[in-house]
Amino acid sequence: QVQLVESGGGLVQAGGSLRLSCAASGYVASTYAMGWFRQAPGKEREVVAAISWNGRNTYYVDSVKGRFTISRDNAKNTGYLQMNSLKPEDTAVYYCAARTYGSDWYTARATHEYNYWGQGTQVTVSS
Repeated sequence: QVQLVESGGGLVQAGGSLRLSCAASGYVASTYAMGWFRQAPGKEREVVAAISWNGRNTYYVDSVKGRFTISRDNAKNTGYLQMNSLKPEDTAVYYCAARTYGSDWYTARATHEYNYWGQGTQVTVSS
């Protein structure tokens, strides 16, 4: 069993930056791919970024490429999402997710590929 807790959300002006953290606890040795998703009001949850267990393979949705960076520190059992040049369209609740099966190279991109989720952290970008 794995527990995930996000932190780092908040209110920021357009063009600003935020760094989200996702701390994992429990049977952390079983966490393989990790990802960040977001859900805006009236919209379905979408993948933002994903990273493989070995940290070498990453995926970004087109709208955040060049602005967001996903990373993980397995020694600290923590994942990160560095968000730069934020836009109002980035406003959403951001969730971290973990997948406790698979390979150490796979970047899961769909919600159904993850079996553990955090509570979410609100990110609001003002214009």
